[in-house]
Amino acid sequence: MFVDSITIFCRAGDGGDGMCSFRREAHVPRGGPDGGDGGRGGHIILMADENVSSLAHLVGIRHWVADNGCGGQPSLKTGRDGADTTIRVPPGTILRDAKRGHVLKDLAEHGQEIIVCKGGAGGKGNTRFTSSTNRTPRETTPGEPGEIRDLALELKVIADVGLIGKPNAGKSTLLSRLSRATPQIANYPFTTKSPNLGIVRVGQDRQFVLADIPGLIEGAHAGVGLGHEFLRHVERTKLLVHLVEPAPDDQTDPIENYLSIREELRLYDPALAERPEIPVVTKGELADAATAAELLSETIGRPVLVLSSVTGKGLPALLQEVIRQLDLLKEAEEDARSMSTPRVE
Repeated sequence: MFVDSITIFCRAGDGGDGMCSFRREAHVPRGGPDGGDGGRGGHIILMADENVSSLAHLVGIRHWVADNGCGGQPSLKTGRDGADTTIRVPPGTILRDAKRGHVLKDLAEHGQEIIVCKGGAGGKGNTRFTSSTNRTPRETTPGEPGEIRDLALELKVIADVGLIGKPNAGKSTLLSRLSRATPQIANYPFTTKSPNLGIVRVGQDRQFVLADIPGLIEGAHAGVGLGHEFLRHVERTKLLVHLVEPAPDDQTDPIENYLSIREELRLYDPALAERPEIPVVTKGELADAATAAELLSETIGRPVLVLSSVTGKGLPALLQEVIRQLDLLKEAEEDARSMSTPRVE
């Protein structure tokens, strides 16, 4: 089961109470106060873990509570801190305050973490209140309560390359052909209802993450069909491979299908329309594939690749173009980073 959004309740641990205690030892008159402070309450921590693929493991666990701190002890001993509770989520998870709606953190990389609820501070023991005029204080303070927060978690898949296209355009088949991923494949629309990821290896030292994104229909920018469940994950991809079916079963025009998806991307987020894209006509074993590719190329003024996931035709050319585009994007990122780094003279 793939889950990409969920709401949870988090409560950090309360701090332990400070202790009121006095030394009582043989031959030590007027031992004085020796009550220790309480321990800190446990934090609630969210951590990005690349070994977690979705938020499915959080389903059914609505409440997350950390341990309370222990009370102070005699002999100036501080109580034990409460154990932290760590919630592991996939990289690409965005944390929002469920009530206020603002973003707390974007856990985009493996190992990133954030304390979403801080444990309460421990209370002070009576030793803290000793003074020249108060030699036997009996005052203590209780531990502070831990923070409480409702969290909305939203996962946006992080991939180098995203496969987009109308339902039944051949995205899942292409993913299974290029990687070891095993998405559901069938001859009907919307067989893919959640993103599938696969690692594509090219040669001995090159690889990239490929995502099969659920099919898009007209009106998706407004939530129609899989709507935002589709577009949310497209935002994270660096490069788009746009698959166009040459002879759709619903008798629609391939060129119009391509243009409608481009328009949905623009309406959802204008930046997506500027994302680098490789247009590809799939099912190259069909007689209409070459004609559809030629018409699409004339329409958009760019070369269009033709491939067949069944026969393997065009797959090497697609991989070569993907690697070339990713290298260009990497160079552009490095140039931008170097331009933003201040020079030290």
